[in-house]
Amino acid sequence: MFEGDVTTPHGRRAAWLDSLLLDHGVFRTVWGNFAEVVPGKLYRCNHPTPGRLAALARRYGLRTLINLRGERRCGSDALSRDAATRLGLEHVDMAFESRGAPHRARILRFHAIYSDMAVPALMHCKSGADRAGLAAGLAVLFEGGSARDALRQLSWRFGHFNRSRTGVLDAFFVLYAEAAEGRKPFLDWVREDYDERRLLASFRAHGLASFLNDVVLARE
Repeated sequence: MFEGDVTTPHGRRAAWLDSLLLDHGVFRTVWGNFAEVVPGKLYRCNHPTPGRLAALARRYGLRTLINLRGERRCGSDALSRDAATRLGLEHVDMAFESRGAPHRARILRFHAIYSDMAVPALMHCKSGADRAGLAAGLAVLFEGGSARDALRQLSWRFGHFNRSRTGVLDAFFVLYAEAAEGRKPFLDWVREDYDERRLLASFRAHGLASFLNDVVLARE
């Protein structure tokens, strides 16, 4: 668990070791899982290295970095926060869960952030598969898209396994489509009707898919 200072050479080396080895960042040096969500406004990826964040900031004119992992004591977090500061990006912590039913309060907080953020913005979780997919799907709905469009943000293309415990995120969008889409605006449904405990209780994951996702791939 990294708790050092990345402004010193020793601390920066320690942060890189923690990021690459303990946080599985070695895979993210060659795989970015990057995609556009809302043209010219919102992008998604896995936890970016400082160099990749700088390259994306230059290419897309980024102004905001949204951390979907929440504040963490790890080298990856320390390095990306430092990089955001150096690049002049606003850094926002917006933690989501990947294996629990989305929390009403967090959805509404994300909408408040989304409505007020400096754009273009880039959001990331660890692998860019589950929490980034949830947030991207929410953004699609915020922009007036359909639940079907939102579900496309949770796919194999991003490394998302809908038969594992992370499939509860898919179930959230399916629930909205079945319960209220076309009859009630998404945010009104979230505020007034959505029951996260009932959704979680009704969802059943496949054991093998969960083992692959949680143990073999060691996803958060």
